[in-house]
Amino acid sequence: MHFDSLAELALASRLHALSEQLYQSIDDVFQATGSTLQSRWIPILRFLRDHGPASSTDICLALGLPHTTVNPLASLLVREGLVERRGTGTLAATATARHALRQLEPTWLAIRRTVNRDYPGIARLLLGALAGTEDALRRQSLSDAILREHGALMSAEVEIVAYEPAYAGDFRRLNLAWLERYFVVEAVDDALLSDPEGMVLAQGGVILFARCEGAVIGTCALLHEGEGVFELSKMAVDEAWQGLGAGRKLMDAALEAYRRLCGRELFLESSSLLKKALGMYERAGFVMQPGVREGSHYARADVYMVYDPRR
Repeated sequence: MHFDSLAELALASRLHALSEQLYQSIDDVFQATGSTLQSRWIPILRFLRDHGPASSTDICLALGLPHTTVNPLASLLVREGLVERRGTGTLAATATARHALRQLEPTWLAIRRTVNRDYPGIARLLLGALAGTEDALRRQSLSDAILREHGALMSAEVEIVAYEPAYAGDFRRLNLAWLERYFVVEAVDDALLSDPEGMVLAQGGVILFARCEGAVIGTCALLHEGEGVFELSKMAVDEAWQGLGAGRKLMDAALEAYRRLCGRELFLESSSLLKKALGMYERAGFVMQPGVREGSHYARADVYMVYDPRR
């Protein structure tokens, strides 16, 4: 399922999908057993039955639900004749609601027994995890915590460092991630990523890395073609760390290295599929050339750009 790959980013959506599935299952049971109630109504109706008349604020606090959920539901239950308004905003369960809830007692017993017998993961793991999550959210606002972390990330320093043998695995990891996502790993890629010291550094090239908070988050390389001609290649930033300016810093550092090496020509080969990357290359001064480069290294390359230092 796609949700699995998104992990924490899809938590709310995944819980919503699971909630809808559970609601539908219980609604099917209610309908089959002759009840006209809906599972979404039960928390409010049971609270009013068990605790007596209460305001919508009391219900929100007791159930942990926002007013945007409780108020429309309360209005619907009033129209259904299951809740009545009393005095200044007080809500109370009607006799009709109490009777309907009594009729559901065998159904609730069946729910409890089925969940504990046939779905022990719900009873032991999910309910426990939900209780722990709710407690954590009461102690600390999730939005406040995320915003603090966001602020820390946006102010974190992205540093550019030169190749070290310890980074060889990161060079391969970062490049394989985008190659496997958009294309296939070609023989030329595999050879270079397997031996960056021999294929790049020993030939007079350069490999750079972007680091942030101790993590290696991006890389790029200058491949020396000979006679001062260099290829900008293997530019990759970890998808999870994009948006912090690592790509631009790698580009600036690569151009500085090219100037330091007194290069006379710098080119790159890319794909028209990588529109975001192409935009960055153009802003850095690379100019689109007609057609592909003669003797191109890559089957995937349909873009050829040459650096113009005057731009």
